Amino acid sequence: MASRYDRAITVFSPDGHLFQVEYAQEAVKKGSTAVSKQRLTADARVVINRARVECQSHKLTVEDSVTVEYITRFIATLKQKYTQSNGRRPFGISALIVGFDDDGIPRLYQTDPSGTYHAWKANAIGRSAKTVREFLEKNYTEDAISNDNEAIKLAIRALLEVVQSGGKNIELAIMRRNQPLKMFSAKEIELQVTEIEKEKEEAEKKKSKKSV
Repeated sequence: MASRYDRAITVFSPDGHLFQVEYAQEAVKKGSTAVSKQRLTADARVVINRARVECQSHKLTVEDSVTVEYITRFIATLKQKYTQSNGRRPFGISALIVGFDDDGIPRLYQTDPSGTYHAWKANAIGRSAKTVREFLEKNYTEDAISNDNEAIKLAIRALLEVVQSGGKNIELAIMRRNQPLKMFSAKEIELQVTEIEKEKEEAEKKKSKKSV
């Protein structure tokens, strides 16, 4: 049944599916797991370049920087247009868009291939995102992000739920207001992973003593 409707972007199947958009969403699910945008695919480069131009244009026109929600809405609108135009396919990417507005409050938004966007406190996209998201929903608290180190640990612990070989397959960056994005070295990540594993072992020992 799908083959009759999956060639046209703007044609719905009888049961209400827009297959080209669903194919793009499936491509996102097979991508690398990310807890806040990873891997510059061809689609991502196009979206990022368009967003950069929009940021510069906005700054020149109104002399103010865009808000995080403004550029998120721009990206979402761009994606949505590609689900309605003949001769184009939807962008096969989701994005976690992070930044600070003038009030100093960090913002996090997610966009998906259909052109929708949502605000989050913590989120994940890509392969096994559901598992990571469930971990964040269970463990995210104000205390868990009370400082940079605790927030970093929470992100690594979430990724360790689905990442094999410990810190070897983790890339990590932290964004602070009015500072360049800081990428962590492999050694820094391994130190964090070692500390997390040690804390986990100690917690399990205490749990075993209580049960005796």
